[in-house]
Amino acid sequence: MFKPASQLVEVRADGAARVAHQFVDADQQHSAAELGMWLFLATEIMFFGAFFLAYLVYREWYPVAFAMGSRQMDVMLGTVNTGVLLTSSLTMALAVRASEMSQRRWMIGLLVATLLLGMVFLGIKGLEYYHKYAEHLVPFAGWTFAPAGEQRTGMMEFFNLYFLMTGLHALHMVAGLVMLALLVIVACRSPLRDSSSIVVHNVGLYWHFVDLVWVYLFPFFYLVSASGSVAM
Repeated sequence: MFKPASQLVEVRADGAARVAHQFVDADQQHSAAELGMWLFLATEIMFFGAFFLAYLVYREWYPVAFAMGSRQMDVMLGTVNTGVLLTSSLTMALAVRASEMSQRRWMIGLLVATLLLGMVFLGIKGLEYYHKYAEHLVPFAGWTFAPAGEQRTGMMEFFNLYFLMTGLHALHMVAGLVMLALLVIVACRSPLRDSSSIVVHNVGLYWHFVDLVWVYLFPFFYLVSASGSVAM
């Protein structure tokens, strides 16, 4: 889906950006690259939007069961992960700024920091998955949490959506980590080019989008029970 960072923008031997024949100048080429990323993110918004809509429909059908399911979430781990991801957005934004200022060492350091924070996030998420598996809260994989009546169906739908939506988010995180790793490798092997900042900028847009998705996932799954008092 994504080309290596070194192939995203061609450069001449003198280090200047090589402008493709369909563009007037490098600025127009960079604007087109940014527009392409925004269009891609628009498709991603529609993709995740369908799942959020499904969540809202099921929550309307099973409000009590969704509150009960939310009470099985580890709010502390979710909060820590939210802080980790928001911090990674900061380091990514600073990396974009460093690339624009041609500060190669700072850019590499900040990209590495973003990469490490993303790995911490996935590690914590993996720990949460393990806890849910140990508690037999994974639908169709040893599920034993069976409240009476229709609440069983509602809770299974809650955890189906939880694993599906957070799993897809984690896959997007992995894609972002691969892109960050490629940026670090290329930046370590060669000096910054005039064209480097647009590549870092576009990867930053993708990373911020992934972070934004989690900002919505966190309250949808972890804070449902806080919206009302539902007895277990």
